[in-house]
Amino acid sequence: MNSEEKIRSAFENKNWQEIKVTDSWQIFKIMAEFVDGFEKLAKIGPCVSIFGSARTAETNPYYQIAVDCGRLLTERGYGVITGGGPGIMEAGNKGAHMNGGKSVGLNIELPFEQFHNKYIDHNKLLEFDYFFIRKVMFMKYSQGFIVLPGGMGTMDELFEAITLIQTGKVARFPIVLVGKDYWGGLVDWITNTMLKKEHNIHAEDLNLFRLVDTAEEAAEHIFRFYDKYVLKPNF
Repeated sequence: MNSEEKIRSAFENKNWQEIKVTDSWQIFKIMAEFVDGFEKLAKIGPCVSIFGSARTAETNPYYQIAVDCGRLLTERGYGVITGGGPGIMEAGNKGAHMNGGKSVGLNIELPFEQFHNKYIDHNKLLEFDYFFIRKVMFMKYSQGFIVLPGGMGTMDELFEAITLIQTGKVARFPIVLVGKDYWGGLVDWITNTMLKKEHNIHAEDLNLFRLVDTAEEAAEHIFRFYDKYVLKPNF
């Protein structure tokens, strides 16, 4: 079904049989993805998610930063979770894999662009049809987020994490934005427009994330966060 057909279909009245066959049975597919995710990820131990663009080339400096993030995290006993695809996701998995750490991929099935990378542990690759289920897995099984430059999907994952912490739906965990040149304009807008001009957030909300430039700074923020709470990566 193409885009125009989907739009037209949304305005059509559906009979009971259509609802029963399509919408009701969809619930079982959703349940199956949740169950599969919970069963596999419950055993992985402490992990940090690395987010970023699927379009980032290996020659891009941010690719190597993501590799270094994966390496540094696994040196301290954390596994790495990514969206399972190419670009920054591949780089994060690569850093974990080359250092002998746990390398997890939560891949999303898309009609273009997304395919899982070769650095994911064979028993830690999950495939999802639904973005919202995939995001639940990220939030539930990550002890922190490192966010490198990315597009709309990266923004979605970043603000989902911030919102859940801000509203108290999940416990506080560290969020690090890597790349001051990339994220600086967004942070300025959040500070000057969202906070100071429109008063749509609290000043304390700016403390929910940290802006850095290097893999070492990103990893160190994760480590310091849990050292402060006397937590070690064995939970």
